[in-house]
Amino acid sequence: MGIYSDVILPKLCDLSMRNKRLHPYRERVIGAAEGRILEIGSGSGLNLPFYRPDVREILALEPDPALLAMARRASHSKMPVNFIEASAEAIPLDDESVDTVVTTWTLCTIPRAATALAEMRRVLRPQGRLLFVEHGLSPDRRVRWWQDSLTPIWRRINGGCHLNRPIRSMIEDGGFRIDRIEMGYMRGPKPMTFMYEGGARPR
Repeated sequence: MGIYSDVILPKLCDLSMRNKRLHPYRERVIGAAEGRILEIGSGSGLNLPFYRPDVREILALEPDPALLAMARRASHSKMPVNFIEASAEAIPLDDESVDTVVTTWTLCTIPRAATALAEMRRVLRPQGRLLFVEHGLSPDRRVRWWQDSLTPIWRRINGGCHLNRPIRSMIEDGGFRIDRIEMGYMRGPKPMTFMYEGGARPR
């Protein structure tokens, strides 16, 4: 089981990761990535088909060797993908060496998310961009109550996934300036389905 999440439900639910309702999110976020791309928590490679064919290189970072093996088997031989077995909290890349960082349903699960965001900022070029789609803290008080109440057990049974992380403020506190964000519920139980989708640049 991976440390990071790649869907509303964590990676232990691979069938949920393949939910077609997530495709529009993937198409928008992954389709905007360009240049040399670092994908955080790439998992079993479900995002790979959504990258444009003109990207220069994809660096697929994932701490779980089993998921990396699945991604290698799933990747097209012509795709410029390099798989990296490593943690987002210690990215083994040079400073300012990537054009785009992509994170899809990942920040909910990284144990030290602030450290990981600082690492993402470090490896991004000054004009680079962080592209994200995440689930997290709802603005609705009643939903937040459920998120806070459910998160302790949810973390234990779902690979460390937090339902109540304030994604926008986490990204901003990580040294990024958000230039686009859309927030709202997708279909499903509200504590699990409040989405943050957008882009940010290093400050």
